[in-house]
Amino acid sequence: MWLNQLKTAVLLSALSSLFLLIGYFFGGMHGIQIAFVIAVITNVITYYFSEKIVLSMYRAHPLPKEQYDWLYETVHELAHRMNLPMPKLWLINTPMANAFATGRNPSHASIALTSGIIDLLDREELRGVLAHELSHIKNRDILVATIAATLAAAIGYLAYMMRYAAFWGSMNSRDRNRGNPLFLILMALLMPIAAALIQLAISRSREYLADETGAEYGRDPLALASALEKLQLNIRHAHLDKRNTQQAPTAALFIVYPFWGNGWLSLFSTHPPMHLRIARLQQLYKKMF
Repeated sequence: MWLNQLKTAVLLSALSSLFLLIGYFFGGMHGIQIAFVIAVITNVITYYFSEKIVLSMYRAHPLPKEQYDWLYETVHELAHRMNLPMPKLWLINTPMANAFATGRNPSHASIALTSGIIDLLDREELRGVLAHELSHIKNRDILVATIAATLAAAIGYLAYMMRYAAFWGSMNSRDRNRGNPLFLILMALLMPIAAALIQLAISRSREYLADETGAEYGRDPLALASALEKLQLNIRHAHLDKRNTQQAPTAALFIVYPFWGNGWLSLFSTHPPMHLRIARLQQLYKKMF
């Protein structure tokens, strides 16, 4: 578990270093400060209102307690074990079997389940999924994602300004490399790509960590592994439409990638390869029992 925490710290440091580097090429601390302020304002708004935005996007409504009292009891038991407040539970009416957690901190957290996942999984598998989602809350993954998004957005903004400056030839430089418009354009194109790749790597690292934390507190790694396998197979038949530009940015929230076809390179995925997640859970089971 500590390896994933270390990996996240290293990746965030790399993202921060990339931010400072592109700021240096753009024009020193003044450019960094402007971009950082804009990125922080944007992401603070997202951080505080993302819960309402994403729940309304999927037309979620409160999970009926009288109908799903056993789910409330399961979440309450796991939350108590993790020393977390009871999150709000939501239901999304869709045959797609999936789930996600959102909220800016443990005191303002929600877990959304689709009707598809409730129909597909048995109670032990659902318990494993709920332990995974509670782990995202416990590990402050929404905060980590917001920090990563802030830095990536700032890098993107600086890159845009750098391309503009290079095009008009209006940048004052101290050395030959920084004054070369072709060099600046190349840097402006490559650095946002590098930032996006690092941000995706952070997302995959947090998924691994949530799997491990959920298996530890749920005490049943194989139930979570079985749930992940079923969910992956279900995505073939019921998934989100990639053409919906509103839904695409929320892909990282779900326990499994909600679109069919994960791309030809796992490097560009928000989630780790499913077979690796399952293999890790199986190894964890052997260590635990």
